[in-house]
Amino acid sequence: MKKRVAATFLAAAMAAALAGCGGGAKQETAAAAPAEPVASAEEFSYPMPAGEKVTFWGELGNTESPNYANRGEEPFAKEWMKRTGVDIEFLHPPAGQTKEQFSLILADGNLPDMLEYNWLMDYPGGPEKAIKDGVIIPLNDVFAQYCPNITKYLEENPEIDKMIRTDDGNYYAFPFIRGDERLCYTIGPMLRADWLEKVGLEIPTTIDEWHTVLTAFKEEMGATAPFCPEYTRLDLMEADPFMAAYNIGKNFYVDDNGVVQYGGVQEGYRQYLETMHQWYSEGLIDRDLATLKFDQVNAKMTNGSAGATIGFTGSYMGTWMNAATATNPDYLLVAAPFPTVEKGAFPEFGYMSGQYSGRASTAITTSCKDVERVARLLDYAYGEEGHMFFNFGIEGESYNMVDGEPVYSDWVMNNPDGWPVSQAMSAYIRGNTNGPFVQDYRYLMQYYALDCQKNTPEVWNSNIRKHVLPPITPTSDESREMSAIVNEITTYRDEMALKYILGNESLDTFDEYVQNIKNMGLDRALEIQNGALERYNAR
Repeated sequence: MKKRVAATFLAAAMAAALAGCGGGAKQETAAAAPAEPVASAEEFSYPMPAGEKVTFWGELGNTESPNYANRGEEPFAKEWMKRTGVDIEFLHPPAGQTKEQFSLILADGNLPDMLEYNWLMDYPGGPEKAIKDGVIIPLNDVFAQYCPNITKYLEENPEIDKMIRTDDGNYYAFPFIRGDERLCYTIGPMLRADWLEKVGLEIPTTIDEWHTVLTAFKEEMGATAPFCPEYTRLDLMEADPFMAAYNIGKNFYVDDNGVVQYGGVQEGYRQYLETMHQWYSEGLIDRDLATLKFDQVNAKMTNGSAGATIGFTGSYMGTWMNAATATNPDYLLVAAPFPTVEKGAFPEFGYMSGQYSGRASTAITTSCKDVERVARLLDYAYGEEGHMFFNFGIEGESYNMVDGEPVYSDWVMNNPDGWPVSQAMSAYIRGNTNGPFVQDYRYLMQYYALDCQKNTPEVWNSNIRKHVLPPITPTSDESREMSAIVNEITTYRDEMALKYILGNESLDTFDEYVQNIKNMGLDRALEIQNGALERYNAR
């Protein structure tokens, strides 16, 4: 296998490579004219005849970059090109600079053939605006002419079909889809089961039981930070289990009547803040809450300072278990359900990633000279053979069939060079990260190598699915208006949350806080969100 490559793609080099991709972005919507057809739908087969190299721009994942400077060096990419007959030049923005480099590409006007991006969330005005701006092409006719695999998948999955279209009915990208709902439950509360046994307590299911457990961790196990969340990672804190207990999320959600509400002004949010302040004052929450980052949480969860947190099943629970059991064989983390206030109640709220969130969706740009070739390249992943390849790699190398099921090879699960499983997987597949394909649940059950990981999707299950906003698309004007309103509200809400939890502000001012958020335009934001939801439901 490849040795670690230290080089990185410089922005200037990337821009120079992009400059050779073809004409600039147009100002009106127009699909690029396809080249001579590769073959009719009836006679088409892979690999395609040789043709010009195509360009693919997108992030190089953090499980790829430790061992490869470019995706084209990986066995995955080499095999994808071999199977499809398409020569691909992969272009990557520098780590942490995806949005900045994306903006530079658009400003320059010379586009790669494919852009992998979150068009739904990160393009100003959304994907329909990207089409109207002449950046990407609508894919309705492209799917119909050249993409039997994704067309079949969407016919069989009408809810997914609705998710990946705009309100105007346009397909705009080859999407990343979590193919099983269980793949959506990968974040939640976890705690030290070995400590629970020592203090004689069960896995907590209610707010009161959590208070009892954290108190015991502090008083009997000597934990200085009984509950230690990565508070500075706001996307992770969306899974705050104690907020969920009050049937609330701090952002926009759908209530039982199908109406969009904003959690950060509800009474349940006030009750959550009151609980957090009480626990913080009792020393049950890490005193460094406001500045906690992963490295600190990582250290405290493995050195005995902390006993509970929120995290990912793979990169958190699995990593900590492997590290801690090397010196403490009794160390055991387990998932806890999202708590409720009432004993025996099923959690109404929790955390769930969307089956389609918009991320890692690959669009064909208006600079693409051979739309058919690129479309068929991307469509490969949605067929049976491509699905197995994207999720499991190359049979005989990265996986073997055992009793009719794909099982990752020893090279992946026990890499001879000491690579973590996630890095070894990323050499051969995209199934453990994201990209333009449908993710297979069978990958997850092998990635979760430990028994304590395998049941997390069931433990973290809740009724949150009916409260999660689907991938709605406000208009471009609405998006600009929403952005200004929500940015101001979010900044204020998060500043006040810390003040309330740390005790720097009395919760007696909560009504004033709510009024301030309303004065920032909350009602207008709700109007926009509800309008967009109505349009989505009518698709």
